[in-house]
Amino acid sequence: MAKSSINAVEETEKLNLQFDKRGGLLPVVVQEASTKEILMVASVNQKALNHSLETGEATFWSTSRNELWIKGVTSGNKIYLKEIRVDCDQDAIIYLVTLDGDGVCHTKSRKQTHRKSCFYRKLIPGNKKLIFIEP
Repeated sequence: MAKSSINAVEETEKLNLQFDKRGGLLPVVVQEASTKEILMVASVNQKALNHSLETGEATFWSTSRNELWIKGVTSGNKIYLKEIRVDCDQDAIIYLVTLDGDGVCHTKSRKQTHRKSCFYRKLIPGNKKLIFIEP
C-alpha cells in the first residue's frame, strides 16, 4: 500500500472503514464501558454499523443466520452504544457499551441467568482443560 493510501486510513479523521478487506464484514469486540470487561466478539457489515449509529442499539451481522442481529430482541438483554473505537487500519472496531439485562451470552450460568460475558472459561498454558471463571 502506498504511503498516501496508508495516511488516508491511518492518519485521518475521516471514517474509511475497510469492509472490502474481509468480504464486507468487520470484527467487533464488545466491551463494557464501565468495567472494560470484554463481553463478546461479533461481526458487523455496513448495514449493522449504520443501524447501531442511528439507534444506539448494538447491532451486528449474524454470520450463522445471514441477517441483521439487534442484540437483545429475543433475549431481552440489550446493549447500548456509548462509543465506537476504530483501529489503526480501520478494519476492526470496538463497541463500548452499557448492558441492560443479565448478560450478552446466549448460554446460561448455573443460576440459570444469561452469562454476562461469552468469555466465561479460561485455559491456562500447560493445561488442556477449560476452567469456569463465573461466580
